[in-house]
Amino acid sequence: MLLLVSVFLGLLLLGMPVAFAIGLAGFMFILSTPNIPVSITVQRIVAQTQSFTLLAIPLFIFAGNLMNATGITNRLVKLSRILVGHLPGSLAQVSVMLSTLMGGVSGSANADAVMESRILGPEMIKQGYSRGYGAAVNGLTSMITCTIPPSMGFIIYGSVGEVSIGRLFVGGVLPGFLMMAMFMATVHITSKRAGYLPVNDRPPTAREVLVALKDNIYALLFPVLLIVGIRFGLFTPSEAGAFACMYALFVGVFIYREITWKVFTECVRQSAVDIGVLMLILTLSGTFGYAIVYGRVPQSIAAFLIGITSNPYLLMFVIIALLILAGMFVETTVCALLLTPVFIPVITKLGIDPVHFGVIMMTTLTSGIMTPPVGVALYSTSEIMGCTPEETVREAIPFYITLFSLVAVLVFFPQIVLFLPNLVFG
Repeated sequence: MLLLVSVFLGLLLLGMPVAFAIGLAGFMFILSTPNIPVSITVQRIVAQTQSFTLLAIPLFIFAGNLMNATGITNRLVKLSRILVGHLPGSLAQVSVMLSTLMGGVSGSANADAVMESRILGPEMIKQGYSRGYGAAVNGLTSMITCTIPPSMGFIIYGSVGEVSIGRLFVGGVLPGFLMMAMFMATVHITSKRAGYLPVNDRPPTAREVLVALKDNIYALLFPVLLIVGIRFGLFTPSEAGAFACMYALFVGVFIYREITWKVFTECVRQSAVDIGVLMLILTLSGTFGYAIVYGRVPQSIAAFLIGITSNPYLLMFVIIALLILAGMFVETTVCALLLTPVFIPVITKLGIDPVHFGVIMMTTLTSGIMTPPVGVALYSTSEIMGCTPEETVREAIPFYITLFSLVAVLVFFPQIVLFLPNLVFG
């Protein structure tokens, strides 16, 4: 196992793309183990593509791109401005609200962070927001997207860990709204201190809110339809992805009438690129995952961690610390693929619900997109906003504190996660 980890980390340090680093590390392990045939390498790569549940990922990616092309994003921006435009730091509040609403559309925190920086960034700079603050807000508030269904992270965690994706989707709803409330409070405090003024000079009227809600009804209905459909057996999570694509096409072609043939082909092209990148990582992780199981790594780590403490709360914080560390150096998808089978045996031995742990794990891991040294969203938002990553990290400190305070709350109060899944699914 030392060879597996050494090759993987060594290739990452040399700058090799993470998908190839994973694949080559797994291949080297199999090559160096005499009683494992080399053909297992190809078998495991192909086996990764045979998961019906993982089919949901490319379908939801395509659906997200289609929904953005329908003009739903612009409508959600207008709704967010109406709802929170009268608050201090209103553009930052719009970012929080938009991330919450976009959670039901894109399911990707990275995409949300970049999109918000491009849409809200120029206006933030024009109104006197510091560039680092804008990058920090747009990046950190995108974490909300990873909990509101449909979440790509939940699909990967549920598939690898054999946990109900329907329960994970529903379990993320309350933590998502709690994260929204906590980030709004953080924006309020930091904006008042910095003197960032509201965009609107008064709260919205009931009529303005109703008109905006009516214009966004199809976007707001989408996550509800997904959960209801999965709960009542109308479709599986994978079939829900197909439903999402058809729903997006229907709204774009017949309701908003903004999807033309040219727009559709561009969505297909962009989706092919996004799906190709993600599926390359998923498939090449097959050999790495096989090596982990063959080497009995989950059992060894479970025994080691339980040997440290049998207190479930203390153990959870040890695991969270390890997840934060992993998320700082390795991409979220890869961490979810590799660490889910490692930690699931640990938490189940101590009676921790896998749905509860899944929401905490994916929230913690996703924070890695905004932490140095390899945070994808950290560098993307900083570049778009025209500031250094160091400036962004400095301005993001209150938001890091808020995010990890939320994780601590979820650890001590599991019913925040489990209440709705138990209510909906029994």
